[in-house]
Amino acid sequence: MAEPTPPFTIEEHQASDGYRWKYRKYLTTQKPRGIVVFVHGIQSHAGWYEYSCTQLAQAGYEVYFLDRRGSGMNAETRGDAPSFRRLLDDIAEFLTALPRTTADEQTRGLLPVFLAGISWGGKLVVALERRHPGLVNGLMLLCPGFFAKVRPTLWQRLGIFFSRLFRPRTKYPIPLNDPELFTSSPTWQQFLRDDPLRLHQATARLLVESVRLDGYLRFTPKYVHVPVLLLLASEDRIISNDLTREFVDKFATPDKQIIDYNGAHHTLEFEQPPAPFLKDMQDWLDRQIAS
Repeated sequence: MAEPTPPFTIEEHQASDGYRWKYRKYLTTQKPRGIVVFVHGIQSHAGWYEYSCTQLAQAGYEVYFLDRRGSGMNAETRGDAPSFRRLLDDIAEFLTALPRTTADEQTRGLLPVFLAGISWGGKLVVALERRHPGLVNGLMLLCPGFFAKVRPTLWQRLGIFFSRLFRPRTKYPIPLNDPELFTSSPTWQQFLRDDPLRLHQATARLLVESVRLDGYLRFTPKYVHVPVLLLLASEDRIISNDLTREFVDKFATPDKQIIDYNGAHHTLEFEQPPAPFLKDMQDWLDRQIAS
């Protein structure tokens, strides 16, 4: 990107089961207005989103980008997770431990916390509202992976199922290894090909847990009472926009905003320029704080 990325810190959080996973922390130089916590997709990690995190920090938000256990900077049990509930608990434990107080000479109060889910991470942040309600003040969903267009073949699905029963840590290719699924930009496509932290394989256990998470989500809309911002890309080849809109429309909250970016592809961060979606996120966050 044209603008330099200011320093961030890489820190570590220990889950209640002992797993230690890393995250990036961007602190604003202004008086903080709120906190934004990001959860990435099945293949990606915090390193894909440095530009947007930097912009939000410059706009006055403390930003935390979590690398999911077994992905990104977390080499232990790479490509694996015990269960989708464990992944939800990881997020909940982090949010519970997050410092939220701010102080000046006259006031002291809680900073609002907003949770942003990108692609597959969108499934986690919405499911969190059912398993651990009341932890955040709003959700931002960036091309969330509720309804995937790309799936393993029938034979691969059968293999994954039997491996889950007998060899759950057997790894299978994630069916998203073509960079053109994420972006039309040749520069970003090459970035994805060269990315050493991108997750190309997942265990049978994690892939089955993803399907179980889908089932859990079908009963989740009535639990979503916080404001929601949904961002969609019109040329998305990974998720179904129509089914996603229908699903979000069922959320219990009356405060829903949906924005569709004409001509954009799945990873909005890789659009040229990415400014429109960033401005929309900042405007939505500003409105939520003001209200």
